[in-house]
This record gives sequence, structure tokens and C-alpha cells, in this order.
Amino acid sequence: MALTSKQKEKATKEVKRHEKDNGSPEYQIALFTEKIKKLTTHLKKNKKDFHSKRGLLRMVSKRRKLMDYLKNVNEKAYKSVIKKLGLKG
Repeated sequence: MALTSKQKEKATKEVKRHEKDNGSPEYQIALFTEKIKKLTTHLKKNKKDFHSKRGLLRMVSKRRKLMDYLKNVNEKAYKSVIKKLGLKG
């Protein structure tokens, strides 16, 4: 269920700081969001897949921590990421 490089590029092209960016909080939040969407659709079909559910909860938690960090460090970037990805703040 890993994302292909094309899927990663499509999901993160709006939030990248520069061309070779792959570690900024904005990039990581966008990547986690795409993985969460993919895993959510999987879990709708496979309701008893508890291992994947645990992975989903860990991803949501990591994304939340990254979002909290970004909000404390750069609130303007935080609001921009939320708007671009359609998340709730």
C-alpha cells in the first residue's frame, strides 16, 4: 500500500519549499495526508484489518504532531498548508 513516486509528487507539489524538498514539515504533512486517505479507503473495505487501523492511528498522530510544530514555528505556513490540503485546524 505504499505510494508511488508519481502519487507522492502529485500530493506534495503545492507545498514543497523548493525542488528537492523532502523533509520540511509541510512536505511530510502532505505525504501523511495522502497515505491516510489511501489507508482510509482500504479500511472501509476491510473492516477487520486491525493492524492497518493501528498504522492509520499512528499516522494521524504523527501528522497532528507535525501540524502542532508547524503552528508554533510558522503560523503563516501552517494556515497555508491547511488551506491547500483541505484540513481542519
